[in-house]
Amino acid sequence: MAIDTERALEALLFAAAGPMSAADLARRLPEGADVGKALAALKGRYADRGVTLEVIADKWQFRTAVDLGYLMVEEREEPRKLSKAALETLAIIAYHQPVTRAEIETIRGVGLSRGTLDVLHEMNLIRLRGRRRTPGRPVTYGTTEHFLETFSLPSLHDLPGAADMRAAGLLDLNVPADFVIPDPAGSRPAEDPIEADEMEQVEFAQDFFESAENGDR
Repeated sequence: MAIDTERALEALLFAAAGPMSAADLARRLPEGADVGKALAALKGRYADRGVTLEVIADKWQFRTAVDLGYLMVEEREEPRKLSKAALETLAIIAYHQPVTRAEIETIRGVGLSRGTLDVLHEMNLIRLRGRRRTPGRPVTYGTTEHFLETFSLPSLHDLPGAADMRAAGLLDLNVPADFVIPDPAGSRPAEDPIEADEMEQVEFAQDFFESAENGDR
């Protein structure tokens, strides 16, 4: 029996408990179905509706239209606010990932408290990525899919560039002409993944060696 790919995707996305990738959707459909074309058509059809089809972190999901979001907030809790130190740290991790704690401190120019990383971990904005293949095997940090969802970014490629930051007043107009915003998807030093059974040991070691710190300087 022939299947209407666009209608099938609409049904799958409507019933899904969370975002679905194009590959996940394709596996549910007959071989040869043009999922990309159907998703684009579906996104266009819902562009001006109360519910829109959005792609976040390379996954598709129906969401309430932005201009109608106020209808849903009456019972919502006040979102947790990040400190200046946490925002600076998150920005560094986003643009420089995978990045070590020492590299974060070098870029910021000040020490980094354990509490700052804890908050970002608790909010599921960052994760342990691996161990750098350098002496000491330092742990590296990166952002999560939840980070992309929180800031409505389809991918890391969509992080603001220098021109966007200048337009928003977030970048000094007098920065050097050769100033370049780091590419988070660019080449980085090699690293090895952290195995699940090693994760608890890594976090314990961090707690032990960093317990004497008293906040960001």
